[in-house]
Amino acid sequence: MTTLETTAPTAVPTRLLPDLIRVARPVHWAKNVLVVPAALLAVPTITATTAGHVLLATVAFTLASIAVYFGNDLADRARDRLHPVKRLRPIASGRVSTALAVAVAAGVLGLLAVLLIAVPAVPSGPILAYLVLNVLYCRLLKHVPLVDAGCVAAGFVLRVLEGYLTAGAPVATWLLVAVFSLCLLLVLGKRRQELSVGGIEHRPALRGYTVEVTDHLIQLTAVLTAVAFLLYLRGDAQLGPFAEPTTLASVPLALFALARYIQAVLVRGVGDPVLVLLRDRAIVGTALVWGLLFVTALVLSHNPALAHRLQALID
Repeated sequence: MTTLETTAPTAVPTRLLPDLIRVARPVHWAKNVLVVPAALLAVPTITATTAGHVLLATVAFTLASIAVYFGNDLADRARDRLHPVKRLRPIASGRVSTALAVAVAAGVLGLLAVLLIAVPAVPSGPILAYLVLNVLYCRLLKHVPLVDAGCVAAGFVLRVLEGYLTAGAPVATWLLVAVFSLCLLLVLGKRRQELSVGGIEHRPALRGYTVEVTDHLIQLTAVLTAVAFLLYLRGDAQLGPFAEPTTLASVPLALFALARYIQAVLVRGVGDPVLVLLRDRAIVGTALVWGLLFVTALVLSHNPALAHRLQALID
């Protein structure tokens, strides 16, 4: 009988460096690059010093997330061996030894500590909270239905908060709500797909989910995401006279992007949110159009003279 203590097969470490990089999940580093610097949108004038500090904060959170990825794979290696796909992960398969994974994680945490000590302008609070949250998540919270999804989403809120504290910008409450609900939406989509692959032996928290429950929660969080996002644009985004037209123009774009993701989850059965967001051309294209719209409104709101000249050209 297969148990969680199943011994990993012996593997010859012929591709050690690629396997270590795989555990570090470089594709997921985009989460930090996209989320931590979001606070720069709230800074009236971006100086080289501020941008440098936010860049270092992004690096710090990336190091923290790498350590968490190693910790998660170490904690889950027995359960991963029961999963048809995750059993091929480097640590679960035995290609990366437990001792080496622990050493790498400790080294990454050491680099993080050096960075935080050397650069006091990078706040350590949200990063330490992220690490503590993930320790609790690995040990306990990942097995509690609904709470497990909330913990993952909370990690993204801490990333945004790190950016705001580093930039010294006022925290946009509605943006935090939008980030939390959007990440919750993505996690729920992943949980829905996991219900059909692996089962509760791999993720015990799935005992508190059904396909019908996740469908309802996905709809609920999608609505909350859209409302919070539009309220952020209307008030906290500091777009001045361009807030209302930007909000109105964003409505169809936001609804289409959310609908496209829901379609990918409910119709096509795609579970990995990273794959959906990075590979779905419709979502990527919509995000680029909205990004251009938002940046244009932001630039014009901070440069009235440029806005007047543009208006004169249009007239």
